[in-house]
Amino acid sequence: MRMAAENSSSVTEFILAGLTNQPGFQIPLFFLFLGFYVVTVVGNLGLITLIGLNSHLHTPMYFFLYNLSFIDFCYSSVITPKMLMSFVSKKNSISYAGCMTQLFFFLFFVVSESFILSAMAYDRYVAICNPLLYRVTVSPQVCLLLLLGVYGMGFAGAMAHTACMMGVTFCANNVVNHYMCDILPLLEHACSSTCVNQLVVFVVVGIDIGVPTVTIFISYALILSSILHIHSTEGRSKAFSTCSSHIIAVSLFFGSGAFMYLKPSSILPMNQGKVSSLFYTTVVPMFNPLIYSLRNKDVKVALKKILNKYSFS
Repeated sequence: MRMAAENSSSVTEFILAGLTNQPGFQIPLFFLFLGFYVVTVVGNLGLITLIGLNSHLHTPMYFFLYNLSFIDFCYSSVITPKMLMSFVSKKNSISYAGCMTQLFFFLFFVVSESFILSAMAYDRYVAICNPLLYRVTVSPQVCLLLLLGVYGMGFAGAMAHTACMMGVTFCANNVVNHYMCDILPLLEHACSSTCVNQLVVFVVVGIDIGVPTVTIFISYALILSSILHIHSTEGRSKAFSTCSSHIIAVSLFFGSGAFMYLKPSSILPMNQGKVSSLFYTTVVPMFNPLIYSLRNKDVKVALKKILNKYSFS
């Protein structure tokens, strides 16, 4: 017992194995993901700036989109720079405190994203199903309350997982088979019981994925029912185009998240889990601003106005 305690409680840092251990792939992958990160930063900060500068976009829909871009920018920045280090450094180490900090902020922003997507679905439901009551139902006060709930759930989920992880005793082998500090890879190095952690994962992740998913499904079921009652083809097409961007973003985010966390580790090996987690840590934050800008007429019009304004000046 004493030897086990000596071997398990002395971990002060973790070594992140990274995405691959093949030397020939390190430099190409570095430039690939550096490109992804640049597109993510430029796209999300650009969308934030565009919404902030254009008064025509100061509506509930773009208020939530503004926060979605902020969340995407933040949690991509929590993960990607450290992942890039693993491609160019021989030993990509992170301190215990740094690992827990990365875990907390990653979970905070990911959980917040799941709930901001459900708030956006509710916004689209009210806009399409109750357009006459839209300004009253989704008032600035309601938007702020919804946003408080979004970040409140993000904080609660992150605290639950991080607090449980800080109670885990880790073994002397500190090489984590991942490119970031995530729940499941860290639990593989636990020397103490992880029953509570696994229970928290299934309960909290179930809530953080289940509640937004149910909200989104109900919202879109009601939206679909309302669209089917629209007689004009133009009206149906406009309603569908309004929701299509959001449906694509939701499918990418929740699909990859559920695939990673709601499957037993025996079914999903860690190497496959790393590839799956790339979708919601790298691909989704990069594609969201592209999806919402390229498929959104209001955003394209606002972008043209700003570009014309600066070109003339």
